[in-house]
Amino acid sequence: MTQTVGRASRLPDRPSLDGLEEAWARRWQEEGTYAFDRSADRVNVYSIDTPPPTVSGDLHIGHVFSYTQTDIIARFQRMRGKAVFYPIGWDDNGLATERRVQYHFGVRCDPSLPFDPDFVPSKGDELTPVSRPNFVALCRELTQEDERAYEALWRRLGLSFDWSYQYTTIGEQARLASQRAFLRALARGEAYTAQAPTLWDTTYATAVAQAELEDRERSGAYHRIVFRGPGGEPIEIDTTRPELLPACVALVCHPDDERYRELVGGQATTPVFGVAVPIRAHHLADPAKGTGIAMVCTFGDLTDVTWWRELDLATRVIIGRDGRLLPEPPSDVDPVLYGRLAGSTVNAARREIIGMLGDALVGEPRPITHPVKFYERGERPLEIVATRQWYIRNGGRDAGLRQDLLEYGRQLVFVPDYMRHRYEHWVGGLVGDWLISRQRFFGVPFPVWYPVLPDGSPDHERPITPDESRLPVDPTTDVPDGFAEADRGVPGGFVADPDVMDTWATSSLTPQIAGGWCVDEDLYARVYPMDHRAQAHEIIRTWLFATVVRARAESAALPWHTAVISGWILDPDRKKLSKSKGNAETGPAYYLDRFGADGVRYWAASGRPGVDTALDEGQMKVGRRLATKVLNATKFVLGLLSDGEPTEPLDLAMLAELDGVVRVATDAMAAHDYTTALVAAETFFWRFCDDYIELVKDRAYGSGPAADSARAALATGLDVLLRLLAPVLPYATEEAWSWWHDGSVHRAPWPTPAGDAADDGLFALVAEALGQIRREKSVRKLSMRAEFDVVTVAGDAATLALLRTAEADLGAAGRVTHLAWHPAEAALTITVP
Repeated sequence: MTQTVGRASRLPDRPSLDGLEEAWARRWQEEGTYAFDRSADRVNVYSIDTPPPTVSGDLHIGHVFSYTQTDIIARFQRMRGKAVFYPIGWDDNGLATERRVQYHFGVRCDPSLPFDPDFVPSKGDELTPVSRPNFVALCRELTQEDERAYEALWRRLGLSFDWSYQYTTIGEQARLASQRAFLRALARGEAYTAQAPTLWDTTYATAVAQAELEDRERSGAYHRIVFRGPGGEPIEIDTTRPELLPACVALVCHPDDERYRELVGGQATTPVFGVAVPIRAHHLADPAKGTGIAMVCTFGDLTDVTWWRELDLATRVIIGRDGRLLPEPPSDVDPVLYGRLAGSTVNAARREIIGMLGDALVGEPRPITHPVKFYERGERPLEIVATRQWYIRNGGRDAGLRQDLLEYGRQLVFVPDYMRHRYEHWVGGLVGDWLISRQRFFGVPFPVWYPVLPDGSPDHERPITPDESRLPVDPTTDVPDGFAEADRGVPGGFVADPDVMDTWATSSLTPQIAGGWCVDEDLYARVYPMDHRAQAHEIIRTWLFATVVRARAESAALPWHTAVISGWILDPDRKKLSKSKGNAETGPAYYLDRFGADGVRYWAASGRPGVDTALDEGQMKVGRRLATKVLNATKFVLGLLSDGEPTEPLDLAMLAELDGVVRVATDAMAAHDYTTALVAAETFFWRFCDDYIELVKDRAYGSGPAADSARAALATGLDVLLRLLAPVLPYATEEAWSWWHDGSVHRAPWPTPAGDAADDGLFALVAEALGQIRREKSVRKLSMRAEFDVVTVAGDAATLALLRTAEADLGAAGRVTHLAWHPAEAALTITVP
């Protein structure tokens, strides 16, 4: 311990938590307390890939919970001597941002409009159409405002980011890294474009990836309709989507289903439209579902897509991007009959086709409740439409690549380890490659143009790409080499790819973006691959997996060594706390105002990695009480500072037991188990205050070697405890530390055991004896300052011999005039006549 004597002039008259957050947050920034040391070698760096929060409104208390947990580890590693690379990013592109901008400013993006440099939003009853550049400018304006508010909250919470390494997922470095990675993936054949069935959200008018799906239970009905077999025999089909009858391309049964085996290889005729469709067999057909034979349409669900692809079926698409039936029918569907459905919504078409079926409809519809695919942010069921999209190979169609990515998962350290199953379950269940394009506006554009053919159509087979030295580019405003702006959109010229990258296609590169990939190679070599990925468990399938996919492709290695997975925050009904669910309306500022940052952080530290945790104001109160006690205990101890070394048995025993606490806390923190570390440190801290200080107080007020020993042990114990508690309670510990040390406690070394002396149990034994004396006073309803003339201490010879080494301290703390020692077989027992 580095002990400074004579610093009592720094002690406040009345220690208080009030005002500490503002004062210390400002000072930490001014003094560069958390600045990353760019000169540190990689072996001495601890780098953290922190989730960039989505900038689309207010943060909720769940963000505070998980980000605090990561910050605790960052502070621990910094105190262990590591140069901690701890950047913060903001995820500001994507659908959520666009939706918020639309309603905040009362606008909608129309890419056909020219840029208006004088445009000023004026919110009216209807959304005003604006150009894409105008819309993007409004997105930037609103997200920058949100980011400032987020930063203020994070600073108040005491998150120890190095703010000079701040980035956004729409910023220049993010666009540069995203476009560079895309072009390299394209050159390697890992990225490709294809016209294919695509999950489509009609609310947002964009494609949706498999990782963004969620099932929602919805009511529906089975309709039994009659097809005609090869010989005119009836074949009954149960379907929940009769409106897709014009899109029917086959009937499918299971290969082992005896009822239909003779029909396989023949043809059936659809009711109403009379179109001939093949009857095929496939193992995914369920003999126990409905009538055991299914209508395959292009496309009703993901199984239809599988059957269509694996059975090489025809394509009859009737649903458009707007969710309505296309105006023109497939080529072999009667246009007059189809005309009754053209342009209808799905629900309207369903009602119409039911009326058209006539005798081909058997019985009444049978109500059911079944899971329906939705985009996780969407409001309507997804449709599957044929669109041209960009994909990245992720093992969904390549068994070898899938096994490779599973092996990467086995090499990664998951905390807790059982979260690995979620990764493996996701990878093993992939059914297609990763769709990375979105039909939106505020995002990283694909750096691609296409030649325009003589008929005015784009030639998607010959994409034009820029040299990496030109990146980042926006193909909607920039032109490819060898062309001029006048060539845009004309035969012989070029057109821009209109899409932007999915936000995960950018966020999957956060280690590269934050680390300065291809921009700051010196930094990149010091921080990559990173040590620590922090994230929630529900985005293992998206953010974690996608980052592994990209890192494997670019560097053939994991992007980090360890993934620390946080749980959810639950409301009193044990439901996930979420603004979308309406149970997270109380923002973090409310809790910070009531309990302070240290109190809120204490609650966050109570949630172990991967474990869902209840929102608990009681825990926050306990945390604030602990922070207050830190100040008060420090003021008391510092009032007794003097030179000296611990020599008395009780003092040495307390420090020996504290050494054990240091070992437990250190091992736990190294294993990312901040909760166990806090429990160990806090439990001992309260014993230090309630037992040890009371035991040695009278001696410490005295003079001579015994008093100096008590004072030295008090100072040493406090010094260690402040450092153990610093990662969780940064404000209280920093304030207390500043009263007697130069420099920040957060730059002080993490404590190590002071010696090899084994804990002989004396401190615990004396504390137990004192506790029994206190309980006796409580039973007699006496003040703790009441005196006893005689107290009998009974126990075995070894216990009594050990306890008698602290006889004077026990008698003084218990206000006992005489301690009578009585050998006995039983455990330690205190009796008062």
